[in-house]
Amino acid sequence: MSKRRTWVCLFVSVYSLLLFLSWNFLKSVLSWYEFESAPPSGWPALYASALLGLAFGVLSMVAALAVAVPATLVTWITVLVLLTFCGKPRKTLVVEGKKLTAEITGFVVKVLIKEGNLVAAVCAVLGYFALVRHRENGGGPLDFL
Repeated sequence: MSKRRTWVCLFVSVYSLLLFLSWNFLKSVLSWYEFESAPPSGWPALYASALLGLAFGVLSMVAALAVAVPATLVTWITVLVLLTFCGKPRKTLVVEGKKLTAEITGFVVKVLIKEGNLVAAVCAVLGYFALVRHRENGGGPLDFL
């Protein structure tokens, strides 16, 4: 099998596993919400929406990480090759490579956290309003299948 097919198979299998786990988590949170939503307070909806936001935020961070790692490696290798062609000595390349690794890793982590927080906040707000609206419309089972 070629490298491309291997990466595609790995990508599809990891994402199918993540989607399966997140779907089961979603069903368990919604069943917990149904069990707890008998009192008229909005706290169970708040807790459930926060859990859903957290789960989908982490899922989006993992998805972005799967895309960012190969791009980051290509960028890192390209910069090191360009530094080599500029005539830098080996000791300088090692020092520059360590600095470059720290900078790229820090930048990727900042972007991943920012994107994960954004997705988590959007999912939590949408989930809260959907759960409260569902409760106001008379409730009933929350089944998506």
